[in-house]
Amino acid sequence: MSNQPPFAKTDLENGQTGALYPKMSETPELRWSFIRKIYSIVAIQLLLTVAVAATLFWYHPIATFLTTTRGGSVCFLLLVVTPFITMWALNYHHQSHLINYILLGIFTVFLAFVVGLTCTLGSGKVLPEAVILTAVVVVSLTLFTFWAAKRGYDFNFLGPFLFGALMVLLVFALIQIFFPLGKISHMIYGCLAAIIFCGYIVYDTDNLIKRYTYDEYIWAAVILYLDIVNLFMAMLTAFIAGDS
Repeated sequence: MSNQPPFAKTDLENGQTGALYPKMSETPELRWSFIRKIYSIVAIQLLLTVAVAATLFWYHPIATFLTTTRGGSVCFLLLVVTPFITMWALNYHHQSHLINYILLGIFTVFLAFVVGLTCTLGSGKVLPEAVILTAVVVVSLTLFTFWAAKRGYDFNFLGPFLFGALMVLLVFALIQIFFPLGKISHMIYGCLAAIIFCGYIVYDTDNLIKRYTYDEYIWAAVILYLDIVNLFMAMLTAFIAGDS
């Protein structure tokens, strides 16, 4: 593992050929296999999320039931709470084969419903903008992080700063719930959240390259998936506020 100063560069000549980062002690082929496994899981999660969100967006009776009826309100509450419960369970069972995949499927489906309901708040032109921008940002930051790791940069120092920024964001969200500040504040919230989760994509991708063990593939996939979904939701929030 790298213990160099923040964003410090090491001598590439000291790294082994084909390594993902200098002085890599593990076999690069094993780490690449692990990384491909993570991105395969995340891709399936994203495809499932797109399918559920598209269904809710185009088939309005489902969203209407969940947001306007008493029974729908109970279902909506379950949709919001269940991902937190399954994520807590995954934290303990992410290395238990089969159980971890079942929990991952439940987590993804229920969170996809939450994302889909959020998408129904936006117009037809806002959604493609948020999707395209999210895709461009995620691909760009992923490629940058792999390039930076290859050249010896380390982003582990970002952890405390991102956690502090996330706490500020959560407090900001609570203030918005109890004391609405208008669409300008929603736009500010969306922009701040987008910046924070851009940082998390870099930080968690760096961990994926260097720090996650091979048994933590489910947990690593959940974290990366959440980074992408939260980035999309942040951009969608900013676009909806700007479009209203």
